[in-house]
Amino acid sequence: MSYRYILFNKPYNVLSQFTDNTDESNRRQNLKDYIPVSSVYPVGRLDRDSEGVLLLTNHGQLQHRLTDPKFAHPRTYWVQVERIPDEAALRQLKQGVTIKNYQTRPAKVRLLSVDPNFPPRNPPIRFRKTVPTAWLEIILTEGRNRQVRRMTAAVGFPTLRLVRVAIADLYINELQPGEWRDLNQTEIESLKQMVF
Repeated sequence: MSYRYILFNKPYNVLSQFTDNTDESNRRQNLKDYIPVSSVYPVGRLDRDSEGVLLLTNHGQLQHRLTDPKFAHPRTYWVQVERIPDEAALRQLKQGVTIKNYQTRPAKVRLLSVDPNFPPRNPPIRFRKTVPTAWLEIILTEGRNRQVRRMTAAVGFPTLRLVRVAIADLYINELQPGEWRDLNQTEIESLKQMVF
């Protein structure tokens, strides 16, 4: 069997699956609207209201190892939050926060000095003239449901926009929202070395 490894820049409001179980009149955009490749499946997921890097493959063992928490690998998010986090909030995020009786693992967190140059989101984030926003880089080695959003909310800085910019060493780089490409051999070998 020949394996495929695809990197996709998932746009906002797109489901991380190839089907939508709602009736046709309410059908939401999903991976099938962008990726005409059969028999590949997303490794993990991004919520519908999140954007960025999604890895798809038909290599089942690699998929399992990349989603199993014991093979922790870094995922990098750039997160626009409401207001400007202070040092205490950043320290909390780095140490881990409690969400629903669960303590998140320590994370790497930094305030970005320059706003990222992402294409505008449609629909745009809510804008309030009197409330500033800031961008954080958060690197996690776990991926629980809506974790980044829950972490920033727990320290008092709600997420407005969330873009995953990297999975391990696979970066979004030149991929525009809705674009995808096959991984090159070097990227595939690097992924395998990380989890095997």
